Order: sequence, then structure tokens, then C-alpha cells
Amino acid sequence: MVPRRLLLVGEGNFSFAASLIDGLDPDVSVTATGFQHRADLEGDPVALENLRRLRERGVEVRFGVDCTQLADEREFDRIYFNFPHCGRKAGVAKNRELLAKFFQSCADVLAKEGEVHVALCRGQGGTPADKPQREWHNSWQVVAMAALGGLILSDVCPFSCEAVPGYKCTGYRSQDRPFHIEGALTYIFTQSLPFESSRPRTFRVRLEDRWFYFTEPEALLGKLNRRFLEAPSCHPIRTINEKLIAELGKTFPLKRLRCPLPLLSQGGPSVLPPVACDLLPTFWICLHEDSSCSELLNGEITEDMEEIPDSGSECTLPKSPARDGCKAAQEGVCEQVKLRLRPSLLVHAEPVIHSPEFLPGSLYVLSGPVFRKCHILPFTMPAFHETLFILGFNRNTKESCLLPLLDHLKDTLGNFLTQTLQEDSSLSTSVDFVLQPNGKDYVIHVKSLDFGPDCTENLIIGSIVTSTIVKHKHQCFVFVSINLDLLVMLAYDISDWRILWTFDNRFLKRFAPGKIEHFKSYSLYPPCYVHDVSFWLDEKNTFDELEFHTVARAVSRDTIVSIQFLDRFQHPETQQVSLCYRLTYQTCDKALTPQLAAAMQSQFRKEIQRELHVSPR
Repeated sequence: MVPRRLLLVGEGNFSFAASLIDGLDPDVSVTATGFQHRADLEGDPVALENLRRLRERGVEVRFGVDCTQLADEREFDRIYFNFPHCGRKAGVAKNRELLAKFFQSCADVLAKEGEVHVALCRGQGGTPADKPQREWHNSWQVVAMAALGGLILSDVCPFSCEAVPGYKCTGYRSQDRPFHIEGALTYIFTQSLPFESSRPRTFRVRLEDRWFYFTEPEALLGKLNRRFLEAPSCHPIRTINEKLIAELGKTFPLKRLRCPLPLLSQGGPSVLPPVACDLLPTFWICLHEDSSCSELLNGEITEDMEEIPDSGSECTLPKSPARDGCKAAQEGVCEQVKLRLRPSLLVHAEPVIHSPEFLPGSLYVLSGPVFRKCHILPFTMPAFHETLFILGFNRNTKESCLLPLLDHLKDTLGNFLTQTLQEDSSLSTSVDFVLQPNGKDYVIHVKSLDFGPDCTENLIIGSIVTSTIVKHKHQCFVFVSINLDLLVMLAYDISDWRILWTFDNRFLKRFAPGKIEHFKSYSLYPPCYVHDVSFWLDEKNTFDELEFHTVARAVSRDTIVSIQFLDRFQHPETQQVSLCYRLTYQTCDKALTPQLAAAMQSQFRKEIQRELHVSPR
């Protein structure tokens, strides 16, 4: 956005404003403000000369303006605050408070896509961009203070005096001495999406000519019905999927299939591949049908309800007393149906190969989102997009069919993962198919030098499963499953899977349509907050650590990035067992405040007591 309305606060001698206007378009409106009053500058010839220049250019100048109280009816596209300081020998705590109140005040006057530029001396910010970086407790914690005003750090650059010739900073400890600005940095902040908008959505879906509605599980907040893989989406997940399918289509004739609804009846189909889909931890949802509200369910969608389109669902409704003519159904009472979200696309493999239209030698492609409960780890995700390739071939042509597919797949994945590494030859990535103990199946490993400290092992981004089927005595089948989200993270150099699900439009603006390129985050160095929780286990109930992680994910709205087991204690007299865990809160695209993290932690203590039957200490 080209800034048209600028606000300068904390001007001492107004030299920054006087220098800045020389390089601005005449149409840009500038308001320069200072904390001092006009009479305080009478003895400063430099300030008087700068004020004269500003008046000649028609710049609005205000005196006695408190940067922590910027209430104004106008909105500004950019706000500057250079080298803020409380004066005298104010410590870091006082200056943090100044920054916090300033950022909170900016929220009242900053335009929707506006920026706040804050220049700080070397080391004050407390971010990895500072050289050297101060200890967190000894810095101004500028990113955390900005979060109090709903702002995130989007860029950092050196403070350049050459860009504003004539600028002379003043006010070092309230004296007529300049700050030491060697190594100074300018921090650029933008507005983040509010947490308040992140509420579970309600969906309606049509099954067996009947309408049902349900609310998304809190642990999957914002991850249902996002349609990243559908046209006209320009999401990188769709880009990588289309490229992958197009490449493999050069080896085999392609047949793309519509992905069914992600809903499965209890029990599910007997899946052929040795991936125990029925044993994967799944999310359950409750569908409700209200026969007394038929006008709503068969009419227009309400503003707070989204419709999941029918894509040829294989899901059948389980038998229920209500449909068998019970009194509750006759009286129009709401019927409830319990279904699970699919944990893998492999649950749809059997209907495909048993279809009369199935042709050996053709590559069938199915793409869609899958959902499974998992621990909170850097490279595991409760929701991701999967592409499943299904190839059937005669047993006597196995070598001529299977090997070309695997070779082409390996080359294609390798090419994807090296496109963003060309600028840095010190990095390397390799794709390997690791044979499993059964001697016929593989997992797809990716080995890279750039995974970071959170990943010490190879990443598994997919699997290759071969199978023979009783009904097809003379045929073999291969099922290739790819985790598209992990593939995108590696190909685009994205360090946090959560950013793939953001509602912030700035994410998609970082990519050129159809291209694989390095991703530059718009939320840098987000602060983290650590909280511990300890609790007594209930002797009558088994503690489920996976459910513990799932509750943490739901309550924190995916802001918990790490759960570390600290200690197990057994009371010497009662023999009761206590566990202690450490939770780390950190976001990737929103402004998380310590107050909000503390509130989430408090709610988490209540939820584990209610859901897991433990007693917080």
C-alpha cells in the first residue's frame, strides 16, 4: 500500500519530519507531532528552522502531543516513532511501558493495512535481528509490547540516516545529545487478525436426501471446508498438487476422481492397504437434524452456517431408533448422528478399485483433506491435505508399471524440494523410499539440512503400499499417499504448518500463481510464553496423553507449540500419582499477549479437569 497519510510522533527538533518531506510526493499528507510545547523550542535555532520548512510545505505541526494518547478521528497509513525513551535514567521496564501504551494508542488511528515504524538503538528490541541480541529480560521486548496493541512485526531493516539527510536525533537522557544510532534498527509493525474472530463454525450437509448440521471440533478450528484444492484457489497446496499430478500424468493416463465428503460411518470400510485407518485416532462429530426446522435446513444458508457441497459421498447413516418410527421422531425432536472425520484417503481406495469403470494401467487420483488426532509437535498436524494415487496392473507387468511410477515420483519430488535451495548451495535435500519390514511397502523420507533444531530425524511425507486382492486374482495394486502440507512446507521453505491455514490474506499475496518460491513471513519473531501445569491422576480413569494434547490444542486455538513432560511424582503415603507438563504458547500469524496466554492456560486447567478427570494442583 502506498502511504498517503503519515503521522510522526515524538519529534524533538523536527529534523526527521523536515528531512522526510523532501522525498515525498506532494499529495502525501504529513502530520508531525512533538511532546514538547512550542515555547520549549524557542531557544533551539535548528528546531525553528525545521518548523519554518514544514510550514512552507503545508505540513501540519502539533505540540504537546502524548504518543500514548493518539485518539483522533483520522486514520494514518504510516506512523513513525524514532528512538522512543522515557527520559533520564529510565530503565527497561519504563520504556517497555511507553512502547506498550504507544502501540495500544496506535490501534485507534492506524488504517487497516497501515504500518507502524519504530526505530530503536542497537540491542533494545530484544529480537534475533539485534546484533548482539540482549537477554529477553534486559530488552525492551518490542514485539511483545506491540502485541498488546494487536500488532505483529512484519519487517526489520537498518535505520538509515542517508535516507533522511539532515536528521539529527536528540533527547538522550533528556539532554541535548543524540542517541548512538550505529547498528540501530527500524521495526515495521502491521495489524494482525483478532483472536475474537476465531470461533467454531456451523456447517450443514446433505446425507441420504436429508439435511444435517454440526459444529466443527474446537481442535480443528478453521480447518473444515477451506477448499484449498479447488479452483479458483491459488493456495500453494493446490499449486503443488497440480504440479505433482501433471508430472505423474506424463507417465500414465490420468483419471481424476471427485473426493467424497470427509465423513465416515462408525466402523468404516475394510481398507485393503496395511495402514490401519480404523485404528488411527480420529475426530468424532455429532450431526443434528431438526425436523421442526425444515424451512431452515432446506432453504437458504444462514449467515453463520456454511454448506459442505456433496461430492458423491460414500457415507451412509447408521441405523437409529428415531428413523425407525420412535415417538421422539414423530414429535419432531432433533435426531443426532455420530460420525467420524476420515483420517486418510485410503478409506476410499476400495470403492475405486471395485468400480466397474476401473481400468488397469490408468493412474487414478484422489485429493482432499484428512483429519486425525496427534501430539503437538513441529511437523505433525491434526488436519492436512492428502493426494492418493491408485494404479492397478497385471502381475506379469509389475516391473514395467511400478518402477516407472516410483522413479518418476522420486524425481518429481526431488525437483520440487530443490527449487527454493538454488540460492544457497550449502543446503541439500534428498528423497528416499525406505523399504518397510514386510519387504514390499515403502515410506517416503525427506532428508534435509534445513529442517531446524526441532527436527532431528527424516520427515515422512508419504507412503507407498502394494496389495493383491481376492476379487482381482491376476492384478496388483499400488497406493501412493502424499502429505501435501508437508511437501509445501519443504518446497516453499515454510517453517510452521499452521500458517497454511491462516485466514490472513497476506499469506496468499506472498506467492505468484503457479510458482514454487521461498516464503517470506509477515510475522517475525513472535514472543513465546511458558506455563507449567501439574495435576493428580484419577485412580479410576486411565490418563490419555493424546487427549491431553487434543484438549490443549482446542483451548489454545493452536497457539501451543510445545508440550514437554517434566516430572512424575507419587505421594509416599497415598500413592497417588501426579504429572507435570510445560506448555509453550506462540503464534505464527497473530498478536498473542501474555494476558491471553495466561487466560488460555487457566481455561486449560479447567478443561482437563472436566474432560480427563484429573485434579489440577
